[in-house]
Amino acid sequence: MKKILKLIIKFFAKILIQFLVKFNAGRYFIDEISNFIFQNKKIIEHKDLKLCFYVPNRLNFFRVDTFSSKEPETLKWIDTFKKQNVFWDIGANIGLYSCYAAKSRECKVYAFEPSIFNLEWLGKNVFLNKLVEKIVVISNPLTEIISQNTLNFSSAEWGGALTTFGQSYGHDGKDLKKVFQFSTLGISMNDAKNLLKIPQPEYIKIDVDGIEYLILKGGEKVLLNTKELLIEVNEKFVKQKNSCDQYLKKLGFDLKEKKRSDLFKNTDFSSSYNQIWVK
Repeated sequence: MKKILKLIIKFFAKILIQFLVKFNAGRYFIDEISNFIFQNKKIIEHKDLKLCFYVPNRLNFFRVDTFSSKEPETLKWIDTFKKQNVFWDIGANIGLYSCYAAKSRECKVYAFEPSIFNLEWLGKNVFLNKLVEKIVVISNPLTEIISQNTLNFSSAEWGGALTTFGQSYGHDGKDLKKVFQFSTLGISMNDAKNLLKIPQPEYIKIDVDGIEYLILKGGEKVLLNTKELLIEVNEKFVKQKNSCDQYLKKLGFDLKEKKRSDLFKNTDFSSSYNQIWVK
């Protein structure tokens, strides 16, 4: 019933918009509605810290509204950071955790996010929270070696995820249903540090929905000097899980804990866990 209702609303909304765009007044009306939606913001408070984020659609609203409950283990991990250390947020999306680390722990954050659908909101959220001096945005995807390839999207929504660079599979190892793609240049973690002169991180978060192991392989020199790492791994993607485990142990990391929110029980992400590795 809910799905049918959505289709009906979508159908009538499409007809209304097609009618309105025929007239200057109609286009002005649509522009005003769009501007109102694009400027919509939501303030959240976590542990007496206030942050404000743009919520231009339902997905962004969900991410912000569940800030404290979607990945509480990630927030608790960030709370343990030593102040003013360097944090690489790989797969930063709209910047929730980048902003939290920069504001709560005074970290210098390097936010890696290649999605053109998320970059605008990441940048706006950094500016909105007055963190321009604390957060550097890098739009290149990370991978094993410098390479030109396609960035493949399974969603074209603002705030969407499930994007992969240079591969045809997604977070679960299954074929990615592509709705959009473009060619871009991928770099490795080692290249980011050596060629782009990005400072060595004490802490790294990797949440890229499927190519985590390739990113690890391209970051040996960086990882050897990293204190802690949080990586999201889908345990049903056995090859990925085993490769990540073996590689991180080889570099001297030990698995401290793995957790996921109850929000993901009985969903497609019920087997995905945030693993925290330490030295």
